[in-house]
Amino acid sequence: MFQKFSYTQPKMGSPFRIVFFADDEQKTHELADSCFELVDKYNMIFSDYDDNSELSKLCAHAGNGWQPVSPPMMDLLLKASKAWEQSKKTYDITAGPLTKCWRQARKDKKLPNDTLIREKWLLTGFDKVQIDTTKQAINLTLKGMELDFGGIAKGYIAREVLQLLTQSGIRQALVDAGGDMVMSDAPPGKNGWIVGITIPEHTALLMPKKLSLRHAAVTTSGDAYQYIVHNGKKYSHIIDPRTGYAIIEQKNVTVVATDASQADWLATACSILPVPEARALATSLEASFLITELKEGKIITHIAGRFPDFWHHS
Repeated sequence: MFQKFSYTQPKMGSPFRIVFFADDEQKTHELADSCFELVDKYNMIFSDYDDNSELSKLCAHAGNGWQPVSPPMMDLLLKASKAWEQSKKTYDITAGPLTKCWRQARKDKKLPNDTLIREKWLLTGFDKVQIDTTKQAINLTLKGMELDFGGIAKGYIAREVLQLLTQSGIRQALVDAGGDMVMSDAPPGKNGWIVGITIPEHTALLMPKKLSLRHAAVTTSGDAYQYIVHNGKKYSHIIDPRTGYAIIEQKNVTVVATDASQADWLATACSILPVPEARALATSLEASFLITELKEGKIITHIAGRFPDFWHHS
């Protein structure tokens, strides 16, 4: 008899949740432990908060020539390179100096000055990264360059955890890496996993309609949690790497795609791009989105792809 098992641990600054159906309780506990160990392994590769992570050591070496990287690091670098090109440079992992600058601004509740932003912006741009897949090495060409895998790593890790579950014989599972979700087959007797979407500017209020998903990935990006207000304007935690400045549009972007890392970076890119360009990008990648904007107190929605097909009908 299949039972539902749910496990949650704090990982990468937010709750990391694994839900799946299985018939052996003892084995499920061991499997959950293996999943969280895998999360820790990848976090030690991609974290920009831990000085001992592979990423931190890589950035510390910036400007000093070629550096060997692990297979997962190379894999995600190549995905990020492709994302940079496809997104018209609106998704850029080299925006690390800008990320830290705006992170400090939110902490200090004070907008960074234009000179500082310009200084950090000059250190960014994926064209300043050299990749050698034969030697499994990269070169960050400028001293002071920093990579930031926010907006792609959580989706990537969620996908890897789901893959581990699938390889272990689990067919019905959902992995939630702090809002970046990926799922395999639907729960027993259901058409899909039910997923709520937050209303713009709110952390707890959900839209009346919910999604029903299986064999898919979904990510929502918005500024409800992290932002700074200056002169009446709300600056998001999402930075436009083409300008160096945080965006001020008040909107949520929910992306549904087949690949979790793609859904992750697409949510960021579609938050920055004008809606017509965002729609063209999502369509070209066979992804779908719902963009909800708050304008003069009213919610305006934009839809791309097959998004209406994913609404849950109770």
